[in-house]
Amino acid sequence: MSQESGIRTFRDMDGLWEEFDVMDVATPEAWARNPQLVMKFYNDRRKQLYDCVPNAGHIGVAELEKYFEVNIVTQNIDDLHERAGSSKVLHLHGELKKSRSSVDESLIYDIDGWELKFGELCARGSQLRPFIVWFGEAVPAMDEATTIVERADILAVIGTSLNVYPAAGLVNYAKKGTPIFVIDPHRPEAFIRNVTYIQEKAGKGVEILKEQLIKEL
Repeated sequence: MSQESGIRTFRDMDGLWEEFDVMDVATPEAWARNPQLVMKFYNDRRKQLYDCVPNAGHIGVAELEKYFEVNIVTQNIDDLHERAGSSKVLHLHGELKKSRSSVDESLIYDIDGWELKFGELCARGSQLRPFIVWFGEAVPAMDEATTIVERADILAVIGTSLNVYPAAGLVNYAKKGTPIFVIDPHRPEAFIRNVTYIQEKAGKGVEILKEQLIKEL
């Protein structure tokens, strides 16, 4: 969803996985082993985010709120949906512009600027870490995400391979008969029932989706 805003993705051909082993930057073990590398990795991502702006896809989804109740469940950790004007955004994998306690996951703080530093502590005195759900950690927002999908009258899946679990399994919670739209230049390998494929990037794909949904009102 955010690729067209200039945010590099882990899954692209030129993505970050080719520069950093996931085990070195996105696991609790990596934080314990080399917190300096992990901190720098997310500080660099955050610094890049401040130079990015919402793309047509983000803006198009936000504009759908004029016609529908829109709930966004995103695997992205940026704030581009919010900056585009979307009012209901649930982040499954955390938020890049926030930090949390290393000992109490309920203690979450906004980061002032792009840099989280060593020595910045939570209310319980522990070092703050990126507010990111790392590989091997539970996804606290999954229950809320499941409820959103179960109640949806229309489901749109935008810019995901549907290969990363548990998020990829959310489509299975849609009510029987719920129209499902998948926007992606490449069809995902996963089988989805009642699906309409829009084989475009997010910006163009959301425009097509918006026109189709509004026409059917």
